[in-house]
Amino acid sequence: MQSSDPQQAALSPPGVMNIANGLTALRLCLVPVFVAMLLAGGTGWRIAAFAVFSAASFTDLLDGKIARQRGLITDFGKIADPIADKALTGAALVTLSAQGALAWWVTCVILVREVAVTGLRFWVIHRGVIAASRGGKVKTLLQVIAIALYVLPGPPGVLRDVVMAAAVVVTLVTGVDYGVRAVRLRRRPMPSQPAGPQPAGPQPAGPQPAGPQPAGPQPAGPQPGGPPPGSSVDPAGEAP
Repeated sequence: MQSSDPQQAALSPPGVMNIANGLTALRLCLVPVFVAMLLAGGTGWRIAAFAVFSAASFTDLLDGKIARQRGLITDFGKIADPIADKALTGAALVTLSAQGALAWWVTCVILVREVAVTGLRFWVIHRGVIAASRGGKVKTLLQVIAIALYVLPGPPGVLRDVVMAAAVVVTLVTGVDYGVRAVRLRRRPMPSQPAGPQPAGPQPAGPQPAGPQPAGPQPAGPQPGGPPPGSSVDPAGEAP
């Protein structure tokens, strides 16, 4: 039976089965579909591959926005979302290079950076999450536009090369920035470990240790081994 307390419901962690994680899983499923269309060749298949790649890239923007707005951020999403992003980008770059449309060194530079950043993300995952910088968002946008220009038949080769070159430069710069921030976050103390002495406060309830009791006034009442107060019996046990 679920609790009807709204405060308790708000504090409960979100489940793995939610719309944000569903969009992430959909993006992963679209990767092989996109590759198959791109390998099929022909103008029609390349246009279809462009449509699938655009839809998968849009889910990357949508799942993160929904997760933040609705409080659906989960550990699964933190891990699966970057994996889905790298899978889509990496599959597109490798396929384009295998077809001879893109130089292999460009693919290698971008993939090495993405794998390194993913490793840094797991390296500091227990100490916090590095917020996406503006440069990182620009990098993602440039990569998506550059790949789309290579997939879609028709755009001039100069335009493709210029956008891809800009994507490579921003990719490298943001990779260095991410590494610096990851090292700084790693050097911080763990959130669960206090950095100083514990503040004074009431001690937890529990059995008190055995030992002498503090001095103070004794409670009124008959004392063991003697007559009660106000008794008329003398020590000899005779009434007056």
